[in-house]
Amino acid sequence: MSEHDFHVHGPHDHELEHAAQHEPKGFAGQLAVITAILATVGAFFSYMGGATQANAALLKNEAAIRKTEASNQWNYYQSKGNKQNMAELAAELVSSEEQRTKYRDKVARYDKEKADIKLKAEALEAASAQADEESAHQMHLHHRWAQATTALQVAIALAAIALLTRRRWMEWGTLAMGGVGVVLGGMAWLQL
Repeated sequence: MSEHDFHVHGPHDHELEHAAQHEPKGFAGQLAVITAILATVGAFFSYMGGATQANAALLKNEAAIRKTEASNQWNYYQSKGNKQNMAELAAELVSSEEQRTKYRDKVARYDKEKADIKLKAEALEAASAQADEESAHQMHLHHRWAQATTALQVAIALAAIALLTRRRWMEWGTLAMGGVGVVLGGMAWLQL
């Protein structure tokens, strides 16, 4: 426009000029960058929280499968024990030495089979216990990631409040809560 033209500012223009004059230097820009960083880190933390929760569920399922397999092995062990007991009884009841020898051989075979079955059942129980422990550890990490994500979400909410109220101390609150979230995320990363 030329110098001689009449220029009228609208209410929106007036508010923008007023905000530019009274806003702390770069306040909105700083909060925008802080919020973007918090949201990015929060997205990573949220992903890790979901991943550890899924791992915990898979490990818990693995523990249940191994426990069932161990139970099956113990049932098999018990059935071999029952057969062994029947063979021992038969060896005592038969009159022929040839029949006694046959039943005593069966008793020895069942005894060996039971020992192998017992080792397998104990190994499956140990695998089940190990998977249970790993599942509990993954759930602990999931909770850490969830706490970190929540702290970052609170920090983002504080940033929005700081921007609306234009309070510098709220920006410091945003940074403090974001710091808490990052520390909790670091603890999860370090598996503490």
